[in-house]
Amino acid sequence: MQSITKTSRASFREKGSKFIGFLFPTGTLEQFESRLTDIKSDYPDATHHCYGWRMDPNDLEEFAQDDGEPGGTAGLPILNQLKSYDLVNAGCVVVRYYGGTNLGKSGLVRAYGEAAKLCLEQASFSKLIPTRNFRVTYPYSQQSQIDQLKHTFDLKEIDSQYLEKITLKLACRLEQADTFWQELRNIEHRGIKAGKGEASFVTLTSTD
Repeated sequence: MQSITKTSRASFREKGSKFIGFLFPTGTLEQFESRLTDIKSDYPDATHHCYGWRMDPNDLEEFAQDDGEPGGTAGLPILNQLKSYDLVNAGCVVVRYYGGTNLGKSGLVRAYGEAAKLCLEQASFSKLIPTRNFRVTYPYSQQSQIDQLKHTFDLKEIDSQYLEKITLKLACRLEQADTFWQELRNIEHRGIKAGKGEASFVTLTSTD
């Protein structure tokens, strides 16, 4: 799975109708609806504001809205473009200004899909890596042991606290999580305490 890092915009005309697409990152329905409201406010006289979104890589949800276009001709082609890129935590809104010529159902499907595709072709992507989170607490004297684990496993530090002891929140690639957990259990006698947390995802951009 992957997501996007910023908004992209694209537009084109088809038989007099103008289509304007907006692709943007969104992690919650509230965030999406807020952005949709802004777009409707910017284009209040548009004939249609159609969209699709996909959210939550841990429990995938998706939705499509035709906004008055014939059923399945607008929102679904937009959503299918998001799915073709295996994209999550993203929404795409396509604004249409009717140009006086009917496009027909097949024409609408192509036009709305093309608007979403043009946005996707301009997008910057980030990869989502399935992980499991762990919380590890250990004395300072065991730092070398933890460093060894960091070199052995593919871990990403999410949070850290340095008090009387060190506490780290670490994300481990899901396919390594069971082995990492067993290694943590094997060194508990050294004063290292660990807890297994929830499944999650880590975002990797091209600079990570």
